[in-house]
Amino acid sequence: MTIYEQMLSEHKNEKGVASPKASHEVMQQIVLAGLYRGGFFDHAAFYGGTCLRIFHALPRFSEDLYFSLIEKRDDIHLENYFEAIIKEFKMAGLDVDIVKKEKKIFGRVESAFLKENTEAYEIKFQTKRTVKIKIEMDTDPPLQFATEQKLLMQPYSFMVRCFTLPDLYAGKMHALVYRAWQRRIKGRDWYDFEWYVRNNIKLDFNHLRERVKEFSGNDIDRETFMAALRERLSTGNMDMVKEDVLGFIDNPHELDIWSNDYFLQLADRIKFV
Repeated sequence: MTIYEQMLSEHKNEKGVASPKASHEVMQQIVLAGLYRGGFFDHAAFYGGTCLRIFHALPRFSEDLYFSLIEKRDDIHLENYFEAIIKEFKMAGLDVDIVKKEKKIFGRVESAFLKENTEAYEIKFQTKRTVKIKIEMDTDPPLQFATEQKLLMQPYSFMVRCFTLPDLYAGKMHALVYRAWQRRIKGRDWYDFEWYVRNNIKLDFNHLRERVKEFSGNDIDRETFMAALRERLSTGNMDMVKEDVLGFIDNPHELDIWSNDYFLQLADRIKFV
């Protein structure tokens, strides 16, 4: 049994069947292991929904891997670590391809929120179907964030440098409030917002402010942010919000309470660092 098969077996149910998302989640961990072995986390940190799921038990599936350099520099690129990623997959029993993802083929929501200096690639392997995950790294990141070392024990024990929870929260609120919706609302942002409030996580406004400044050039204060948040929460089409989330959670009844008023009340419960 390969390392990949062994890791996949841990996701099987009582009938011995792994969920369709299990391959995706095993691949994510192997990517992180390869990046660690290549020294990537000396220079970069993990953030986003997948970070929240892997290290903080967010109860929804998350597809992609997002990284940020911990300082502004132009000599660290994802390509530098492809060899380490490919080697890690080979040790796990898989051959993978890494393909650059052009901005023009991103979905509408993605491309509207993708900086020009973001590097994006897809890692793919073939079983009965093509399994792929996207990895992104901001090479000119907004700063003012803190990191911590978090332990993973598969495919071996290693540490991943991650944004702290208050700064993960800041990144999520930036996406929720300032992401361009166009025709699709990313309801997963709303789901994660609910999770942060329910778990009494404090929001790092300094990092949020820095993110807004980097992306739009605007310097906001808390009152401006809260007004923009309430505007978004009060006007979001709740049917569209729920529709986006349903494919990423096991229990759709989690969303029964969701309404614009519910989320406005969650906003009243935000705590800042």
